[in-house]
Amino acid sequence: MIDEPLIVFKDIYKIYKMGDFEVRALDGVSFDIYKGEYVAIVGQSGSGKSTCMNIMGCLDSPTSGLYHLGGKDVSDMVDDRLAEIRNEMIGFIFQQYNLLSKLSVKENVEVPMQYAGIDKNTRNERINKVLERVGLSDKIKNRPTQLSGGQQQRVSIARALVGEPSVILADEPTGALDSKTGRNVMELLREIHEEGNTVVLITHDNETAGEANRIIRLEDGKIVYDGPPDHEHALFAGLKEEVYEVL
Repeated sequence: MIDEPLIVFKDIYKIYKMGDFEVRALDGVSFDIYKGEYVAIVGQSGSGKSTCMNIMGCLDSPTSGLYHLGGKDVSDMVDDRLAEIRNEMIGFIFQQYNLLSKLSVKENVEVPMQYAGIDKNTRNERINKVLERVGLSDKIKNRPTQLSGGQQQRVSIARALVGEPSVILADEPTGALDSKTGRNVMELLREIHEEGNTVVLITHDNETAGEANRIIRLEDGKIVYDGPPDHEHALFAGLKEEVYEVL
């Protein structure tokens, strides 16, 4: 029996009206992502990758089309239900970390579990486990301002993992880091994927995208490539007419 996709995008459109004009941020995008994949959605500014991430992360809804997440049709869900699905199934890693400066490392990691109504003992067990996993057990009482950029991003990764989500969405996770620290973060994401997690990386950077096992490249709201990172068209920005599908 073939496994069902974890994520299904089918003919997804996101259209914005600007006076008499319309902007198609996503223009008929379709793809499936399966459990355990490591996928990079890559493109330059205006390509549609951020819109794609917002819809995938249940932060926005498509104008039309079908989006299934874990077998659930979330295409037309109301905001409150989207928030529930987001908290249950998505772990976010952001470029700017999005940590709460007045809270400790422990408290920042704990936030999504509090929203999910998880009991205190379970929360403490999971916090200890994920902070050990990202190498920050000794920073549990520190506040974000007492940490380096790389350490803050590791807190963000721990927060994404602690809810045991179906998919981890990493939005430009190395964008605010120096090259060495960025490589360390990408190595950690690779390890997390190899442990069985589904990781979707959103980036404009070809080198970062090349860390994934599959690349979906967007240009002008359309997919121009979907396949492995070692194909000649995988990291070529400038494909506008042809759609390359590598099986």
